[in-house]
Amino acid sequence: QVQLVESGGGLVQAGGSLRLSCAASGSIFSMRTMGWYRQAPGKQRELVATITSGGSTNYADSVKGRFTISRDNAKNTVYLQMNSLKLEDTAVYYCQYSGPDGLPIYWGQGTQVTVSS
Repeated sequence: QVQLVESGGGLVQAGGSLRLSCAASGSIFSMRTMGWYRQAPGKQRELVATITSGGSTNYADSVKGRFTISRDNAKNTVYLQMNSLKLEDTAVYYCQYSGPDGLPIYWGQGTQVTVSS
């Protein structure tokens, strides 16, 4: 089992920044992809960004150039730096930990990000 605890969400004005953190504990294999998804009201959960253990990243087109994902393998923690936030970034953000096939198998409880005008 892997436990994921997110932090850093909140309320921010459009154009502002937030940094999300996700700390993993339990039966952790450091050579696994981690990442962030988000779900806005009435919408399906969507990928935001992922990062492999080697640091290769993948971003949704909607956040490229604004969000940066990083990880500290020694701390079993993944981060999401979100800049130039837009109203449409409002959602619950979920941290994920992947299985050996790269697909998400564990999820955090989610942290709310609300962007106001």
